[in-house]
Amino acid sequence: MSTPVTTRRTFAIISHPDAGKTTLTEKLLLFGGAIHLAGAVKARGAARHARSDWMAIEQQRGISVTASVMTFEYKGHTVNLLDTPGHKDFSEDTYRTLTAVDSAVMVLDAAKGIEAQTRKLFEVCRLRDTPILTFINKMDREARDPFTLLDEIEKTLALDVTPITWPIGMGERFKGSFDIIHDRLYLFDSGAGESISESIECKGINDPKLAELIPEAELAHFREEVEMVRAACKPFDREAYLEGHLTPVFFGSALHNFGVRELLNAVCEMAPSPRPQKTDSREVLPTEPKFSGFVFKVQANMDKNHRDRIAFVRICSGRYTRGMKVLHVRSGKTITLNNPVLFLARERELAEEAFPGDIIGIPNHGNLSIGDALTEGETLHFTGIPSFAPELFQRARLDDPMRSKQLKKALEELSQEGASQIFKPLNGSNWIIGVVGALQFDVIASRLASEYNVKGGFEEINYTTARWIRCDDPVLLKQFTDKNLHSLAEDATGALAYLAPNDWHLERIQSDWKGITFAKTRENR
Repeated sequence: MSTPVTTRRTFAIISHPDAGKTTLTEKLLLFGGAIHLAGAVKARGAARHARSDWMAIEQQRGISVTASVMTFEYKGHTVNLLDTPGHKDFSEDTYRTLTAVDSAVMVLDAAKGIEAQTRKLFEVCRLRDTPILTFINKMDREARDPFTLLDEIEKTLALDVTPITWPIGMGERFKGSFDIIHDRLYLFDSGAGESISESIECKGINDPKLAELIPEAELAHFREEVEMVRAACKPFDREAYLEGHLTPVFFGSALHNFGVRELLNAVCEMAPSPRPQKTDSREVLPTEPKFSGFVFKVQANMDKNHRDRIAFVRICSGRYTRGMKVLHVRSGKTITLNNPVLFLARERELAEEAFPGDIIGIPNHGNLSIGDALTEGETLHFTGIPSFAPELFQRARLDDPMRSKQLKKALEELSQEGASQIFKPLNGSNWIIGVVGALQFDVIASRLASEYNVKGGFEEINYTTARWIRCDDPVLLKQFTDKNLHSLAEDATGALAYLAPNDWHLERIQSDWKGITFAKTRENR
């Protein structure tokens, strides 16, 4: 029997930049009826940007640097699609977004295969045993041999592969694909524009109908390849897929809408409904009657006219209803959820109710942070939502020193989003900004100017890494603090951190202070 839980599908798309993730996201929305204009194909000027890329710098550079949430209905399912940054400099935001999904779609460029960022994001999925569907994109261009691509997935990612569709040719010779499971032929028409190709029912690869539709040489080669696939690849095993050991593979061209519908169908048919979520005390089941959820992302100024802050909450159990009261576990306070919203890219809809797997956005003024738990009374701390030690550091420099208070407020709000971290040195010097990737400095500078009217830049500083300090002995901690005051700072949460100029210096300080823990990650809770 279908229930709100069994019909939810919450997934993210992971890929290397330029593999076609943003285009695929947009086409999934198009097939789901969530948008009616494919920006990458038809729109001009300012309308060309994918509906999920709302930030000015994203539109200028054609990249996604924030994670967007889009919800739509498709074939009796509620689909929650989380579009993640593809750029490596924003991997921390992507990591936390992946804690909020139940499955992922891995997009590969057919000419390039598995690239560096794809592999990193896959490893994050593997840590959580996240099931993965694979979409091999850009088959309408010259590509690598499909068997070579499958072999690379198996060897590089240690995943079994099961092709669900198989391409007929590639590049200029690309004729379409064949659904191996359902014996359906999908013909490719590069001139079809926004139209959606219909499938042709066939009785296997030897159906005489195929000879009327595919050139003889291509058909013979295709039949040979399908026989090889059936002999060499494991049949689809949903249990192995759900456990993260096997990936179903689809071939297509997102730009031309080809293969997207089959992928979306597979998400609904194969991908898991909401899965249990781990806390430090127990596992929370989606079927539990009481509401619970956690904040995995905070975004400021999605609507600059309202200067808003949205906390993205993944619902883990129970049912949200508008106006309900919940416990904010970190503060111990009860808050009323009056105006949470559901998302359709930049558009919002007031959420009257929501269920496990859904993502709701809670407008707030900084009282909700990444990792916070919301429950109907139980003290829960959801695990696996970390902050990572920054690798690049710069000090903020103001053009107008009179705007130092505005700078402090802006940096604190931006750091609460989790893409950057700020440190206030104990010796009283100016704020230090730490990030994982250099492009984040450009984004921060752009947002300081456009959203906060704070203009300035950044100055190089002699730090290369940070570690959070933990120590159960207050006497030892005071000795350490007194002797290393010039290298210590507090982050935005007040947690103590040690800033080191290089790895050698960090190793030496760790060796000298055995009773101190130097942590590379800090759990958000």
